[in-house]
Amino acid sequence: VLFLAIGVPIAVSIGFSSAISMLIITPADIAFATSAQRVFAGSNSFSLIAIPFFVLAGNIMNNGGIAIRLVNAAKVLAGKRPGALAITNIIANMFFGAISGSAAAAAAAIGGTMGPIQKEEGYDPNYSVA
Repeated sequence: VLFLAIGVPIAVSIGFSSAISMLIITPADIAFATSAQRVFAGSNSFSLIAIPFFVLAGNIMNNGGIAIRLVNAAKVLAGKRPGALAITNIIANMFFGAISGSAAAAAAAIGGTMGPIQKEEGYDPNYSVA
């Protein structure tokens, strides 16, 4: 609670308070070995390790021009109706997610492409981000 009161971020507060209580309860050598094992076990997850690579794949596809081509194809499917650009965003994310296999990569790539387009069309930036 003290760390939160002085404005330390929540993740850092939880980490510090866990480390301090672990050092108080157990000897230092056991505490350090246990914390190292817990950190490794927590990061030894395929899905946790794969997320940055999916985002990297999305950025590579975005720089390669696939994202803007998908947006243009989605514009054709959405047609000219009210909210067509928002529908285009959904369709393009659907296509990109199917190609990359990751919703995080789709959001990173298509979001970076659609944000400026929606701003240019007069959409509220808060709506574009949501």
